[in-house]
Amino acid sequence: MNMQPTISVVTPSFNQVAYLESTMRSVIEQEYPGLEYVVIDGGSTDGSVEAIRKHQKHLSYWVSEADGGHSDALNKGFARTSGNIMCWINSSDIHYPWTLATVAEVFSALPQVEWITGIPTELGMAGGPRSVWPAYTNIYDVLAGSAGTIQQESVFWRRSLWDRAGATLDQTLRCAGDFDLWLRFFRLAPLYHVQTVLGGFRVHGDRLADVGDGLYEREMNMLCARMLSAADERTRRRARMVRALGTGRGKFLVRGLEHAGIWTWYKHPRIVFDFELGRWVVT
Repeated sequence: MNMQPTISVVTPSFNQVAYLESTMRSVIEQEYPGLEYVVIDGGSTDGSVEAIRKHQKHLSYWVSEADGGHSDALNKGFARTSGNIMCWINSSDIHYPWTLATVAEVFSALPQVEWITGIPTELGMAGGPRSVWPAYTNIYDVLAGSAGTIQQESVFWRRSLWDRAGATLDQTLRCAGDFDLWLRFFRLAPLYHVQTVLGGFRVHGDRLADVGDGLYEREMNMLCARMLSAADERTRRRARMVRALGTGRGKFLVRGLEHAGIWTWYKHPRIVFDFELGRWVVT
């Protein structure tokens, strides 16, 4: 009997046939037994439908029809899922061969963890890793305007958190729907940083974050300002402290205070594999 948690993965796509199949294969070929995979195509005319049909026996659901954009496609996809753990992977990005099994291990071993992210990786046009870098972000970094990268391809969460956060992406946002979801998650639970790579994003000219003449950044700044204005005074005060110290050499002081345990509220909880215990643990 399969005791592994069900993982719901959604891929939204529109006219991305050049990359779509490699994305789908990166999910399917992991052969994770609890996979629930949904593909939502926006009515592509470039051969994407044929690519999807090649793999439809591995899909829980797929459709190709006009939609209201990226967030609308994701909302449609997640509405077709029921897994305990959730994520999405865009149609030019990839998961790694160990991704889903690792995610299942982490959530099974650490019931207090509600959402995670891995170490960000950037892919070249051919799909191979081009750069890997550590990035750590908490709610105070976000409110201070100094948030590190939260790589969407590496983020996974429990359905219970999704439900508490509203169970939908904001379709009024053209580009920063993911960032808005992360902010809602931050209000409810800390983000844990798993010390391995889980997903990679491919750099190409049609990426959503690259269109709209900086629209993603403008939407992100608007969302941060809105969250800061709604925060309590203690949270705003802490954010101001992080902003004041989080530039130049002050960044090292902030990290040092965190490491020394002097700022017990300023945490970037990390998840590492303990080889003696044989499982993932929080550090």
